[in-house]
Amino acid sequence: MRRTRILTAVLALAAGLLAGTPPALAAAPRVALAADTYTWHNARIDGGGFVPGIVFNRTEKNLAYARTDIGGAYRWSESTKTWTPLLDSVGWDEWGHTGVVSLASDPVAPDKVYAAVGTYTNSWDPTNGAVLRSADRGASWQKTDLPFKLGGNMPGRGMGERLAIDPNKDSVLYLGAPSGKGLWRSTDSGVTWSQVTNFPDVGNYVQDSTDTTGYASDNQGIVWVTFDESTGTAGTATKTVYVGVADKDNAVYRSTDAGATWTRLAGQPTGYLAHKGVLDAKNGYLYLAYSDKGGPYDGGKGQLWRYATATGAWTNISPVAEADTYYGFSGLTVDRQHPGTVMATAYSSWWPDTQLFRSTDSGATWTKAWDYTSYPNRSNRYTIDVSSSPWLTFGANPSPPEQTPKLGWMTESLEIDPFNSDRMMYGTGATLYGTEDLTKWDSGGQFTVKPMVQGLEETSVDDLAAPPSGGAQLFSALGDIGGFRHTDLTKVPQMMYTSPTFTTTTSLDFAESNPNTVVRVGNLDSGPHIAFSTDNGANWFAGTDPSGVSGGGTVAAGSDGSRFVWSPAGAGVQYTTGFGSSWSASSGIPAGAVVESDRVDPKTFYGFKSGHFYVSSDGGATFTASAATGLPSGDSVRFKALPGTKGDVWLAGGATDGAYGLWHSTNGGTTFTKLSNVDQADTIGFGKAAPGASYQTLYTSAEISGVRGIFRSTDQGSTWTRINDDAHQWGWTGAAITGDPRVYERVYVSTNGRGVIYGDTSDTGGGGGGGGGGGTDPTPTGACTVAYTVTSQWTGGFQANVQLTNTGATSWSSWSLGWSFPNGQTVGQLWNADWTQSGAAVTAKNVSWNGTVAAGSSVSFGFTGTWTGSNTTPTAFKLGDQTCTAA
Repeated sequence: MRRTRILTAVLALAAGLLAGTPPALAAAPRVALAADTYTWHNARIDGGGFVPGIVFNRTEKNLAYARTDIGGAYRWSESTKTWTPLLDSVGWDEWGHTGVVSLASDPVAPDKVYAAVGTYTNSWDPTNGAVLRSADRGASWQKTDLPFKLGGNMPGRGMGERLAIDPNKDSVLYLGAPSGKGLWRSTDSGVTWSQVTNFPDVGNYVQDSTDTTGYASDNQGIVWVTFDESTGTAGTATKTVYVGVADKDNAVYRSTDAGATWTRLAGQPTGYLAHKGVLDAKNGYLYLAYSDKGGPYDGGKGQLWRYATATGAWTNISPVAEADTYYGFSGLTVDRQHPGTVMATAYSSWWPDTQLFRSTDSGATWTKAWDYTSYPNRSNRYTIDVSSSPWLTFGANPSPPEQTPKLGWMTESLEIDPFNSDRMMYGTGATLYGTEDLTKWDSGGQFTVKPMVQGLEETSVDDLAAPPSGGAQLFSALGDIGGFRHTDLTKVPQMMYTSPTFTTTTSLDFAESNPNTVVRVGNLDSGPHIAFSTDNGANWFAGTDPSGVSGGGTVAAGSDGSRFVWSPAGAGVQYTTGFGSSWSASSGIPAGAVVESDRVDPKTFYGFKSGHFYVSSDGGATFTASAATGLPSGDSVRFKALPGTKGDVWLAGGATDGAYGLWHSTNGGTTFTKLSNVDQADTIGFGKAAPGASYQTLYTSAEISGVRGIFRSTDQGSTWTRINDDAHQWGWTGAAITGDPRVYERVYVSTNGRGVIYGDTSDTGGGGGGGGGGGTDPTPTGACTVAYTVTSQWTGGFQANVQLTNTGATSWSSWSLGWSFPNGQTVGQLWNADWTQSGAAVTAKNVSWNGTVAAGSSVSFGFTGTWTGSNTTPTAFKLGDQTCTAA
């Protein structure tokens, strides 16, 4: 699955400087702004993207992290067997920091975790990379900007880990940089960084030197750092450090004096890149996984080697002769309970399947996860159960030796739990798999592989649509895995769209007055690029492509489903009656225009291209350019027509060097009025009208009053309420947004790597936190109620959320909530409120933008804290002198 996803919006971002102690990622809004408190969830897909790194803490049981290439980082929760997202606070201006190139969990102080972030090293990502550091397991972060870029979604991203903590002196960290920037070191726990100027090799391997975009032609640089913990004592820097470099002739270097000097490791293999270097300090072996390419897609030859640290002897321990490989090796791990047990992956074996190799004698002999009995028949040492994520079969029915579901592909991450020899996790291009009975491999039994991915959502969203009726609550258009029809947001759908199965769905639509009719378009290596459904998306059939189509583009369904307009890649705008058995070219509209339909008149369609708005009143046969002026001159524009009213059109988009904002037309695009109270807007969507209102609720991802966020308006854009907060920003949210026509105040938000986010208001009468169909808050029992919830807890630390509800009859213009901790807990950092603590007593007060709380409404804030002995929940809360009911 190829995952090179690029933001199409041009964002004006400021490059960071090497900093000392900058603020945490989330910053308070700069102006007073109406706000609502929402709860946020993912529409469950479970996975959907590449997991290039898994990191277990070496000193604390069950503490593990996963990194993704564009979707942030996650922490494992053992009690629920789920993953908790850690980088949702990354904002619009630093969207690239959702790409994580490396993670490191502190073995000395397990509460500390570090992330090296940045998505692209070329011009696609306008910001430099950064190192994030957390003292509360990722619940909050501080950031040091770097003077160079990092590439969480660049070639070579499965190598690593590039970020490493000295296991004896944890104030010392190393970071391997790409792009010829060399090796970097911090001696103050990641606060400041400087280049190791005496390191002799910055790397020289590039995937494709002819790539003029700078993506495949970037030097992959320094790719991993490994410490030999046996060469140091607690409190003193580890003497021996190994560093992997993207240089086929000089892949491994070593320092034996804590980084003062470096030498090329003598006698090492050449002609390959060392994707991983894993040290077994007990037996004195450094294991290395080699490939002829940088990955994660490519790699045709590979080897495994073992280096004896005491003698300098090299041994080729490849489980397969080099001549018989058609893949490279990457995933590499040692069983810390039994260090002679080693495992590796054939990461680039796409067909018929990836391969896992296991040795229990330090690489002298190996067994495989599967092997041929008589070709093409296979014998597997494993069984695979994807009932929790059934779409992982991809609806395929392959011929042997291929099987479905596959064991995986792009398997560059592989880790055995250092405290549990039976637990192993590994990442693929679509999910994170694991097993909890791995040692059955050695006894002749079959170990069970299952997705261990719940909570880790890593899809890139291109489009969203919520129909007003039918079994589907939401249709999504996704990169890499096509998209889904959700009938229950809390459950993983059985299958992505099939017949055909697009690699990426670029656009979809339903007929407003006949939501059983649905259309989608997308990318496919061969086959049709358009599909239709007449049963609300439950089943699909392929249409026929016009000549020249090379990609999905955008598509619009007539309001009654009788006709469609399609603007595909590779061909001009087309229209059809019926279901696309034949197409005719539309006139008067340029190729590449974005197309949408009027939601009332089945013959009216709209288009936009390069500053011009186009209208068709004959079903898409002919378009006429509107005389409207002042619209954005570029093509980063999205627009929609309002259901229920002919000719009511909203248009969002633009760029910082020209027109940028939100426009409204009530006459079918003949004229547009720009909303003066919206600084910038990138999406527009509609949802159920507010009680007593006749006009649908508006939703947008925008900047309003100087604040970036997700906004809602119930009065046609006259006023706006911010409905997300600084802890929930999800990087770039500019592709799509829609409200729910059936659930008031529910909104669906697209992300570029965190999947489909949906939010429900915490106010009385809102959608509630569930996924089925809304709900209401409990009946008020007093002037105020408080729900205090510990959302995460670890040794010595915790994170909590406090929801304060106004259950009285009048609105508050400000609030101050007090309580005392029963066990002397201490607040470390608190967001969405000002706070003080004196002894056990804590007071949290509103900030400028959330002081107003209407009767029946709620406000929430969160914090991280420390505890010793016990972490009992407070039960007594006071709003000024008023005692609140503890919910």
